[in-house]
Order: sequence, then structure tokens, then C-alpha cells
Amino acid sequence: MTTTPERQSAPAPILACTVSRDVQNFDLLIEDMEALMGEAWGDLGFDDALTFLGQPDAASLEFIALAIDSEDEDTLPLLGQIIARATERGIKVVLIAEDVTPAALHKLLRGGADEFAPYPLPEGELAAAVARFRARAEAAARALDPVPAAEARVKLKGGGDGVLIAAQGLCGGCGTTTFAVNLAWELATVLKQGGPRVCLIDLSLQFGAIATYLDLPRRDAVFELLSDIPSMDGDSFGQALTPYEDRLHVLTAPPDMLPLDMLSPEDVKRLLDTAREHYDFVVVDLPKAITHWTDTVLTESQVYFALVELDMRSAQNAIRLKRALQSEDLPFDKLRFALNRAPKFTDLQGKARAKRMAEGLGIEIGLYLPDGGKQVQMAGDHGLPLARQAGKNPLRKEIAKLAAELYAIGQSAAEAA
Repeated sequence: MTTTPERQSAPAPILACTVSRDVQNFDLLIEDMEALMGEAWGDLGFDDALTFLGQPDAASLEFIALAIDSEDEDTLPLLGQIIARATERGIKVVLIAEDVTPAALHKLLRGGADEFAPYPLPEGELAAAVARFRARAEAAARALDPVPAAEARVKLKGGGDGVLIAAQGLCGGCGTTTFAVNLAWELATVLKQGGPRVCLIDLSLQFGAIATYLDLPRRDAVFELLSDIPSMDGDSFGQALTPYEDRLHVLTAPPDMLPLDMLSPEDVKRLLDTAREHYDFVVVDLPKAITHWTDTVLTESQVYFALVELDMRSAQNAIRLKRALQSEDLPFDKLRFALNRAPKFTDLQGKARAKRMAEGLGIEIGLYLPDGGKQVQMAGDHGLPLARQAGKNPLRKEIAKLAAELYAIGQSAAEAA
């Protein structure tokens, strides 16, 4: 009696690879890869990775985890080639670094790495990084695919009376977009489940950067909406929105630069009224320029943040804005001044300067935002809110505290009504 050998099943395709000088130096990475990918991952050295990524077998890869330490900084050109070749093949790159200089990290991230994580890896960080770029890929696919657009668009519920929160910077680089993006995200996630509905609107039609800060596509549907505001309804407004992780809905700036006078005060009011009808909170990032519809936003908003810094240009611009608003009998007192990169608690000299600045301008600084440091720039470069990139950052904590206060006030007002 003869027996036939048992047929062996085909090996599972390799979906991910670690790339390092010696993966045994990154034992925590090995554990995370096994937990995340099971047996569907492999390991490559630097030279082998460059060769493999050029072969047809690499087509099955979803991502590579490029693990480096201080000894690998001499091979930056080779590492850059690996990242570039992976990017060409549509393979995501998670950069994992230990004791690497900021200059080297900056070069590799600018070279196309999709995610960054420090080593030793924080618990769950690799899985979170993979989840983030998978979510971005799904969002981009929905935005680019014209067939399921009607199914993928944001579904809105009417009958609301949302709180309108505006943010305007009084000088360049004072962190207005960072503030608006993170405030909107903290409001959207103030509760673990069933939180408020939040819409984030970028009205900086020329240099709006919210799409960049959240790694969202700039869609032609936004231009189509803004071009014909009078015929806008809830459906067309929802179709122009882009969801971010199903917790926040965003109206990005249009793909091309548009003149600020493209919108009339009536257009802006209608846009904001539509947003407030469908959302509990509407956060608006305004351009630095004062337009003929700025007073519309000021009048309609419940909270209007004016961001300044502790310098002469902020002081002079605050005086000019105060004169302009008071000359038109507009509610200057409605502005809530926020001092970004505020002095630390122990910086008594800086706190004294801030107090003198407020007294000299005849204003009250109601919000002090600490300097978030390089983590703020890194979050923007990675297209993530600070809560996702650096949850313990002092700026993130202050914005989260503000969001909780605003939510509590909104709840109290709703109960009173």
C-alpha cells in the first residue's frame, strides 16, 4: 500500500518587513511585529532591503519598519534610498529610531517616511502607527474614487444650533491653525463615545493648511461648494466635507488659491448657519487678513479667539485691530485674547511682560498657551493632532482643558434651555 505525501499549504505572503543592521538589537520591535503581523513578516538588512524592494516579490508588502540607532547615521544616503524605493512602490515606511540626532531624523522624515516612533517602543505605538496610515489610505481612496462618492459622503442631521468658535492670528506664525485643529479634535473626542458633533472649517482660502495638518486631500468639491453658496443645502455641504477618523468633519481650503473677496458676507453667514444647523461645535480657522466678511464671523460667533505672541508686532496689530473694530462699532470686547508660547510658570520676568502688554493695550489675556516645542512641528509634519502624536505635550493638555470647559458650558446652556 502506498501513501501520497501530504500536500503542504503555500506559505502566507509577507506583508511587512523589518529593515535594520541587526534586528536583534530591537527586541521590542520583534515582539510588536509578531503581535501585529503573526507570521506574515520578515527581516532584511539594509543592502538586502534595497535589492528586494526592486523585485516583483515586494509587491505584497504593506509597510516596512526601518529600525536605526546612532551607529547607522553614517549610512543616511543608503537609508534614504530605501525609503525612496519603498515610496515608489507604494509601501509605507515606519521609522523607528534610538539615539539618532534630530538632523538625521528630519532628513529621513523629509525623504518620505510615513510614521515615526522612538525606541524603546511605547506600548501599542507600532500598531497605532499602522492603523493611522491605513486610515489615511482608506480616506484618500474614498476621496479619489468617484463611484462610491454618494455613499462615502458625510451624512448630516439637521435641527441643531451649534456653538461657533473662531480663531484668528494677529501675526504670522502665532499658531492659529495648530490651535484650531487641536481644539476641534479635543472637542470631538472630549467623550470616549458619543461625543459632540464637530465641524472644522478652513476659511483661509489662499494658504489654508488644515488639510496638511490632518493629512487630508484637498477636494474639488470644496471649490464647487464655495462657488455657488446661494444654492447650497445640507447635502451639498456634507458632500464637500472630509471625515477625519470618523470623529471630526473638515471643510478644507480648496485645491487652488482663491481671492478672499470670492465670498460675500451673506455667503459666509449662510455657510456658517448651515454648519451650525448640523453640528454641536463649529471651529473656524480665519485668514490673518481682515476681510469684508470678518465682521460677519465676529458677530455670529459665540467665542472669538485672537492669538498673539509676546512681541511688538502682536502688540501693534492688536492696537490696529482694536481701532478698526471700535471705529465701526463692532464688538471688540467679544475677542478672547490667547497668548501663545506664553511664559512658563517660573518665568516671573516673562509673566510681568505679559501683564504690562495687556495693560498697555487695554485688553485682558484670557488664555495662556504654553510652548509645545518641536513636538508641535512634528505633529504637523505627520498630519496628526497633538493628542495622537504627543499626548503629554503641555500645549495639548491646555487645549484639552479648554475643550472640556467649552463642552461643559455648552452642556449647561443646553440643560438650562
